[in-house]
Amino acid sequence: MGKIQILPDNLANKIAAGEVVQRPESVVKELLENSIDAGATIIELFIKRSGKSLIQVIDNGDGMTEEDAILSIQKHATSKIYSYEDLEAIKTLGFRGEALSSIASVSQLEIRTETKTAEFGTLLRVEDDNSVHVEKGSFPKGTSVQIKNLFFNTPARRNFLKTDTTELKHIVDTFNKTALSHHELTFRLFIDDDLVLDFTAGTIEERLKQVFGEPIFNALVYVEEKTDLLSAYGYVGKPSLLKRNKGEQYVFINGRYIQSKQINHAVFTAYENILEKGDYPFFIFYIDLDPVKIDINVHPSKLEVRFENEKDIYSFILAVVKKGLSSYDLVPNLALGAPDEDFSMRSSFKPGVPVSRSDFSDRPAPRPIPEVRLSEREIDAVFSSVEQNIDKRSLPVNNLPFDFPSQAGGGQTATSLGTTVDSSNMPQQDAFLVQLQNRYIITPIKSGLMIIDQHVAHERILYEKALNLFETNLPLSQQLLFPKTVQVNPGVFLTLKELNPYLTKLGFELKFFSKNSVVIEGVPQELTTDEEEKILMEIVDEYIYNQKVRKILDDKDNIAKSFSCRSAIKSGNKLTDKEMRLLIDSLFATSMPYVCPHGRPVVLKISMDEFDKRFGRT
Repeated sequence: MGKIQILPDNLANKIAAGEVVQRPESVVKELLENSIDAGATIIELFIKRSGKSLIQVIDNGDGMTEEDAILSIQKHATSKIYSYEDLEAIKTLGFRGEALSSIASVSQLEIRTETKTAEFGTLLRVEDDNSVHVEKGSFPKGTSVQIKNLFFNTPARRNFLKTDTTELKHIVDTFNKTALSHHELTFRLFIDDDLVLDFTAGTIEERLKQVFGEPIFNALVYVEEKTDLLSAYGYVGKPSLLKRNKGEQYVFINGRYIQSKQINHAVFTAYENILEKGDYPFFIFYIDLDPVKIDINVHPSKLEVRFENEKDIYSFILAVVKKGLSSYDLVPNLALGAPDEDFSMRSSFKPGVPVSRSDFSDRPAPRPIPEVRLSEREIDAVFSSVEQNIDKRSLPVNNLPFDFPSQAGGGQTATSLGTTVDSSNMPQQDAFLVQLQNRYIITPIKSGLMIIDQHVAHERILYEKALNLFETNLPLSQQLLFPKTVQVNPGVFLTLKELNPYLTKLGFELKFFSKNSVVIEGVPQELTTDEEEKILMEIVDEYIYNQKVRKILDDKDNIAKSFSCRSAIKSGNKLTDKEMRLLIDSLFATSMPYVCPHGRPVVLKISMDEFDKRFGRT
C-alpha cells in the first residue's frame, strides 16, 4: 500500500472548517450573509454563552425547499454562482459553498425553513454521526439556522477560544459591521434571551446613530463623489475622533465589509498632517464598483480583495477625502484644564457640536477689498513706459513677506501698480488684531477667540504655493543686484544640482561652478532678508533631515516642506495690522489651514463657554 491516500470526507471537512470557522464570530458572519443573500428584511441573531453553546439566525427571507435544504449542507453547494463568468463578477456576499458544510462538521446543526409559497416547511438536523435527519412541518416563512455546541467534536479548537467576553466582543463587532453594510434591513441581537441591539431599517445616517450614537455622528464629516465607473460616499471623523488604536475604520465594497491597506492608507494620507504618529482616524466608506473590477475570491474569509487598478482606487479615495475635509471648518476648540491638570494635553474638538458643510462663518472676516478708481493720468501711466511714468516715491516699501502695501496713518497709499489710492475711504475691519509677543495673532470670532501661530501659518501658505508652482511651472523670481557666490562641500553641491529643477520652479536662479561653488543670481519673491545663501543652505539641510529622519521620500513634498519651513516669517517678527490681515486671508484660502506641513496646529479657538466657565458665569 502506498504512502499517499485520500482523506475521509469527515476528516477533510474538519480540516477545511479550520479556514472558514475560526471562532463563533465566523459562524455569525456566514449566517448573517446567507440571510442577506436570501432577500431577508428582518434578521435576528440569538447568542448564548458567547456563541459556544448557541448561535441562531432567524430571517424572513426566501426560504428553501426540502431538496435545497439537503443540498445546502453539502460541500461546494451554492445558489450564488453557476458558471466561471459568475465567479468573475460576484454580486452576492456568499459564493464558495463552504460555510454550512464546514459549520456542520464542527457543531450540531439544525435548519428550519419554509418558502413563501409552500404549505409546509422542512426541518433538517445533522446528527453527531454526520447523518442527516429530515422532517416536514409548519414553520415561519424564511429560514432559521441553529448552531449548538460549536467545536464539540474538535476539543483542541474549542480550548483555543478566548474568554466569553472576548468572543462576544468579536460577535457584536461583526453584527455591527453587517448592520452598517445594509441600513435598509432590520437587525436584532439577543444575548442570553435579552434584546441587546435593535437596529430598525432606515437611512445610513439613522443606522450610524443607532450603532455609534448621536455625539459621534455629530463629529463626522460627510464625503461623496460619484462617477460612471466608481462611486464612494461615507463619513470621516473630525480630529476629535482620532484614537491610538485601530479598529474604527470601515470599508464596504458593493455591500461587503472588507479590509484594505490601500484604502486605509489613502484616507490617512488625506488627513495630511492632522494625524500624529500612532493616531488613527474614524471613517466609514461605501464604495460602489463594477464587480468585474475586483477579485473577492482571495481567502475563505472573504475579507481581502484585489482591485484591477489599485492606483486609481487609491487616488480616487484620496481626492474624495481631501475634498470632503476641506469643505468643513476643522479649527479645534482649546479646552483649558484645571490649574492642577497637565497643560501638555492636546487641544480638542467638542464632538457634540454639529458641523455644516461650507460653514466657515466662525472665522475672522476677510479683509475688504477697496474700490480703486484710477484717473486718466494714472491709466496712461500703466500703459506707457514703466521707467518714465512710475513715481518712485510712491513705490511700496518693506511690504514683504506678504506683498501688501505699507500704510501709515491715512491719506495717500501706494498700490502694486505704482499708483496711489486715498486710503481714508477704505472700509475698516470691525475685529481687532493683536500680535502677542510677536508670535501669535489673536482676534475675536463669532464663538469666542481665535489664536493663530504666525510662523506655521505662513509655512502652510508657502507650502501650498510651492506645490502649485511645481504644477504650473511659472516661477516668480527677483534678481539680485549683486549675485552671491556660496562655497559648499561636494555632498551639498550634488544635492543642490539634484534639487535645482525644483528650486528653479520656486524662484531660485543658481549657477554651478567647479565642485563646490554655487552662484545665486535670483531668489523667490517670498525671501525678505539679505541672507539668501543662509536660507538656501537651511533648505538643503531641512531636505536631508526630512529624507533621513522623517522618511519623506516624495521629492516634491520634501522640498516644498523644506522651502516653506525655512522661508516663512519667524517667530518674533513684528507684523503690521495689514500684514496680519493678509496673512489670515491667505491662510484660510489654503486647502488645509488647520495644520502646518509638519503637523503642528496653526489655529486654535477658545469658546465663550470656556471663558464663562473660567469667570464663574456658568
